[in-house]
Amino acid sequence: MTHPSRYSRIAFVASPSAEAQAALLQLSEAYGNADPHDADVIVALGGDGLMLQTLHQHMRSNKPIYGMHRGTIGFLMNEYSAVDLRTRLAAARDTVIHPLLMRATDVHGTVHIYHAINEVALFRQTHQAARLRIIIDERERMSELIADGILVATPAGSTAYNLSAQGPILPINAPLLALTPISAFRPRRWRGALLPNTAFVVIEVLEGDKRPVAAVADHDEARDVRRVEVISDKTISMRMLFDPGHSLEERILSEQFGY
Repeated sequence: MTHPSRYSRIAFVASPSAEAQAALLQLSEAYGNADPHDADVIVALGGDGLMLQTLHQHMRSNKPIYGMHRGTIGFLMNEYSAVDLRTRLAAARDTVIHPLLMRATDVHGTVHIYHAINEVALFRQTHQAARLRIIIDERERMSELIADGILVATPAGSTAYNLSAQGPILPINAPLLALTPISAFRPRRWRGALLPNTAFVVIEVLEGDKRPVAAVADHDEARDVRRVEVISDKTISMRMLFDPGHSLEERILSEQFGY
């Protein structure tokens, strides 16, 4: 078993909510609050939104991040407790995730490059449905999709917007990505596809002047895009810590059985 001293320097970050700020004060008094650059581990206090924000901020640091639920949605968080935190951190298990890399080219030729931990999504910007062409690994797979949009989700993000769009839930270690339409009009019965996580996904916007489309990587948006490229970025590995028995793998599995 890993010795608790492995995580002697803890950095706490918290959402602005009163509940999270109270937890920040309590934990800082009990364990100190190291600078994130010098810390052995970062503990995020809030909901899933704060966890995504923290993962983005420390994406290239290789520091483990442990979330405790002090917000609304807490799918990516552990239960909150201020007791014996260092021992709890030492017993936690690693889940390694890789973000998506989005390269979106807009109508002016400007290229927008962002990372996404949950999903890259394309949305119609006006009342008219988007008209899209889908290319996988340089082979056209769908010449025309008319829909409100489409998204590419990671296993970690498969229980988020992807699930709301009727996409599949992916086990966290599955070497897959979910390609899920958003309110498809034509072909109406197309429910999406499972892709290997090595896939190079290209989505071209057809009739972009008439049917403008925005591309969003988690919370970063590019508008009036003409071409969006998506690939899993294996050069970045992020470490999330979960209590034994409450791993992300277990949460994703449990979600499929409705509890």
